[in-house]
Amino acid sequence: MSRDIRILILAAGASARMRGRDKLLEVIEGIPLLRRQVDAALATGRPVTVALPPRPHARYDLVSGAEALEVDRASEGMGASISAGIRHLGDADAILLLLADLPEITHEDLVAVLDAEAPPDTLVRGATEGGEQGHPILIPSAAFADFADLEGDDGGRAAAARFPVRPVPLPGRRARLDLDTPEAWAAWRAGKD
Repeated sequence: MSRDIRILILAAGASARMRGRDKLLEVIEGIPLLRRQVDAALATGRPVTVALPPRPHARYDLVSGAEALEVDRASEGMGASISAGIRHLGDADAILLLLADLPEITHEDLVAVLDAEAPPDTLVRGATEGGEQGHPILIPSAAFADFADLEGDDGGRAAAARFPVRPVPLPGRRARLDLDTPEAWAAWRAGKD
């Protein structure tokens, strides 16, 4: 019997360092970043939930095909979003946690992490070619309680440290490349030309 693995995309952050722009609405090859992430996740065939800030918000228009989870305490930080998502999906066997702001993550990267063999109490994490741990992270149900209690801007580093990790190297720096400022976006786009 196949395991019930669901995907949780964290997209409730404020893009505070973008100075008025929303990084998840930045367009990559004609597609807003958040829509690109949702499409990559849906292509795995797994159920997809997107943690979003309270309505109304433009991001809701980009998540068709996925479940929208409104995070009332989104302004408190990433920990609140992770906690809300884990509690909402708590009957799954595992949850693949994906940050919405990783512009180079692909469907193939998600599948590589989903398909990696690991003991049942082990986190499976995307990593850079050089071995730095990053995202996405496959969280087994044995770890749900540790992640469900996160608060504020706690991204789960301490919770993750309580479990063995099986790294899955992804090409380049995809597993860690996030773009938080207009300058970072401009430099990334310039490097792709």
